[in-house]
Amino acid sequence: NMAATRKTRDKDLPDVSMDTSSSKPQDDGVEGDGEGRKKFRRNKKRDMPWDDPSIDKWKIEPVTADNPLPPPLEESSFAVLFPKYREKYIREVWPLVSKTLRQYGIACELNLLEGSMTVKTTRKTWDPFIIIKSRDMIKLLSRSFSVEKAFRILEDNMYCDIIKIKNLVRNRERFVKRRQRLIGPNGATLKAIELVTGCYVMVQGNTVSAMGSIKGLKHVRKLVEDCMNNVHPIYNIKTLMIKKELQKDDKMKSENWDRFLPKFKKKNVKRKKKKKIKEKKAYTPFPPAQLPRKVDKELESGEYFLSKEQKEQSAKSKRSLENAKKGLKRKRERAAEFVVPTSNIATMGGKKGAKSAKELAIKIKNGQKTKNRKKAKDFLA
Repeated sequence: NMAATRKTRDKDLPDVSMDTSSSKPQDDGVEGDGEGRKKFRRNKKRDMPWDDPSIDKWKIEPVTADNPLPPPLEESSFAVLFPKYREKYIREVWPLVSKTLRQYGIACELNLLEGSMTVKTTRKTWDPFIIIKSRDMIKLLSRSFSVEKAFRILEDNMYCDIIKIKNLVRNRERFVKRRQRLIGPNGATLKAIELVTGCYVMVQGNTVSAMGSIKGLKHVRKLVEDCMNNVHPIYNIKTLMIKKELQKDDKMKSENWDRFLPKFKKKNVKRKKKKKIKEKKAYTPFPPAQLPRKVDKELESGEYFLSKEQKEQSAKSKRSLENAKKGLKRKRERAAEFVVPTSNIATMGGKKGAKSAKELAIKIKNGQKTKNRKKAKDFLA
């Protein structure tokens, strides 16, 4: 009975073979779930609509009035002060400024009492970054840029930089000289900087304003800071000109340019100081006489024995005497301006000369009468 039950139990159990092929991972698309995997791979290889080579995935689409961004949720505003001498020009140009900014959906305001210009966003603003551009525009307007140049900052690839040069030089005279170097004779150096860097540059007061590409602005900043640190701008202009020429050659792009760039040595040229020639005194073997002390002088004059009050009173009296003398001198100088110079009047009267101012006045009147008569005779003739 036990053997029979064991046989029936073995029949009911599933046949488990020692084939290890099932434990191995199935080949792709051969056994098991192969059909599903084949289908997935087939779909993966299929061309998708974004796999088109003509589409540039890295292209940034420009923001325009036809292709706008959503308007800003909150209002942003910037205000800039302008100097008094720019008021007349800004007032004349303001209608043109407001008309241009209205195209971008920016509101602007001119306050002549405070001397300020304000720009702010509205619900019609289709480019959120234009508020930063308009802020830069009014900054440039306040720093003596013309409207035509200031409007160029609203373009996409134009930026501005305001370089503060006031604190770079302590001495005022040196500061004025080095600032003048940037401008050059008849603005020649400034024009050369603009041509080499491709930026508009304006030197105004204690700042230098520049507008152009980011690369050009970096060159301008370095050039200005070097100039204020006593490096002449012509050195930087020369290196930039050489770099500009090397950029045109395609072969030189991968090479090192150090061998072509000029290397200037720093020279501290000391100015010659005029030597003070000391007069030789006659030689004496004896030392100079000792100078009297303050106490000795007071003993001689008798002030030493006076009380404090008496000393103060004597000092006051001395001061009042000195002031009175100076006052009389000033009065004489002022009175001398109103005294009629007799020598000049004598020479004005001709060879013989006039004895007094009255005689000279009579002569001048008679001369005018004779002239008038001559003119009348000519007219009648």
